[in-house]
Amino acid sequence: KGEQVDLLNIADGTISTTIAPDEFSFEVEQFNRRVITREFNRTVAKALASYIDPTLPDKTLIFAVSDGHADMVVEEVKKAFEEAYGDIDDADVRKITGSVDRPLALTLSFRNDPQPKIAVTVDLLTTGVDIPRITNLVFLRRVNSRILYEQMLGRATRRCDEIGKDFFRIFDAVDLYASLESMTDMKPVGVEPKLSFTKLLDELTGVTSDQHRETIRQQLESKLKRRAKLLTDGALRIYEQEAGEPLHTTMQRLSDARPADLADWFRARPRLGPILDWRPDRPGAPIPISEHADDLVSISHGYGKDGKLTRPEDYLDSFAAWVKDNVNKVTALNIVVTRPRDLTREDLRQIKLILDEGAFTEAALHRAWEQAKSEDIAASVIGYIRQAALGDPLRPYADRVRDAMARILKSQTWTPVQQRWLKRIGEDVAKEIIVDRDFLDSGQYKADVGGFDRLNKLFGGKLDSVLGDIREGVWQQVA
Repeated sequence: KGEQVDLLNIADGTISTTIAPDEFSFEVEQFNRRVITREFNRTVAKALASYIDPTLPDKTLIFAVSDGHADMVVEEVKKAFEEAYGDIDDADVRKITGSVDRPLALTLSFRNDPQPKIAVTVDLLTTGVDIPRITNLVFLRRVNSRILYEQMLGRATRRCDEIGKDFFRIFDAVDLYASLESMTDMKPVGVEPKLSFTKLLDELTGVTSDQHRETIRQQLESKLKRRAKLLTDGALRIYEQEAGEPLHTTMQRLSDARPADLADWFRARPRLGPILDWRPDRPGAPIPISEHADDLVSISHGYGKDGKLTRPEDYLDSFAAWVKDNVNKVTALNIVVTRPRDLTREDLRQIKLILDEGAFTEAALHRAWEQAKSEDIAASVIGYIRQAALGDPLRPYADRVRDAMARILKSQTWTPVQQRWLKRIGEDVAKEIIVDRDFLDSGQYKADVGGFDRLNKLFGGKLDSVLGDIREGVWQQVA
């Protein structure tokens, strides 16, 4: 209260100074849109620089709330990364929105070329873009739709074996995940008369249900008929330049086009919403400019199905409790603990599906163990299960396989041909966890040697037993 505050007049761009009232209050989703706060974005950018290495081939996608906010984020990210890594190429960090020159070409470069490494967007890259190299998503905006959120997440879920991608990170600087907890998949728009054109078009281009698109189309058609009467000649000219057609043609398009085609058309023209929303007769409240310093208070990892567990120790405890509660209920889990030599690839698949449902992924367990124990151990999911159920020491899985294969090779006299195949099987055990009859009857083994039956003859009909010995040996406790 009583502090001097600079205000940006969005109608004419002038800045004035006023005395603050008791408080300025904003919801988080309004924050980066309704307050110009460079310090917040600067602090987030510095935190990102400690996690993201611009020399690696990975890609990062940052979601901003507006075109102006995207400009600010690009500037602060460049500064933060130069401070952390030295000079970086200006092309490494780019804004990709509808306002840039040739946005499609820049999007294709982000997907196919080494540069840019980091893209800042608003809505242009939220859906329909397949960029497998994305390993980092950064949310500096909120969305009020689970469907749109999941589509935004989809930008990072593509496999990319070329760069060895086995996980991706979500950096949530606006507590987005928590805000979606109480929401259904999507709220109907027809009952909300105050929705802006920008919000309606976000929904239209973000959903996949034609039924939902039809609801939005009806809302847009009704709203546009009212707004057309209020637009000035200048606004109509700006609209036609951006849309490539006059407004009355768009109104006809709203009546005639299929909902999916309509969504594609508006998706390619992301600036139409703000143009239709702009009312010079209602310029809106000035935007306060905040120069207050922001401090990074903490960086927490969200564990578990709802992301609420922030202590890795709590996550590991919940996993151990889950294993002990289910070890006698889930057959495949019981085999892991009591009879590892009998494990099959189907058992492993079932275990991973069950664990995924409980948000106990191998990557999350690995990260939690590393943070809780200060040990970076590349164990397998089976190792984590046996550690939780039996107290087995957690060891790097590659070491377990190496030691087991060494014992197998020394256990008896093998022919040179048998030794060669054992070494190859050992390499696949290290990669695939389980090598069984089904595995040997597929892929390269089938092509090279004729599958399990042919290889079994090379081992005197004892290949099943040998494979069981390998599985048992991997999990053998060695003094």
